[in-house]
Amino acid sequence: MAIKSSQTLVAEALKSVKTITPEEALKLLNENKCNLIDIRDAVELQNMGTVEKSFHIPRGLLEFSIHPESIYAQKEKLDPNKEMVLFCAAGGRSALAAKTLNEMGFEKVSHVDGGFGAMKNSDFKIS
Repeated sequence: MAIKSSQTLVAEALKSVKTITPEEALKLLNENKCNLIDIRDAVELQNMGTVEKSFHIPRGLLEFSIHPESIYAQKEKLDPNKEMVLFCAAGGRSALAAKTLNEMGFEKVSHVDGGFGAMKNSDFKIS
């Protein structure tokens, strides 16, 4: 059996998940229609900054933190009726994470093309 590369996994995920532009993500955020979820590691946030109005759930904890019945669920922060918009540094991890959320049963899921790198070059406020 051949072992798939991370690039292959991301390419496969991109075929099945919804990808949106930073501008589309900002529009959803401004219209209060999404949960904007930053799945980068804490060190990345410290080194590069954070996106205003985003929630931080590290990729390694996403499945545990997002399930509504999990003891780790961030119920007070996330609205399950809104679209889950994920982003990472460049778009690879968020594509994989979006695929996982779809597999969990979340229907309104997307990820930001280009991730934080593209978002900081758009109209998002970075702190």
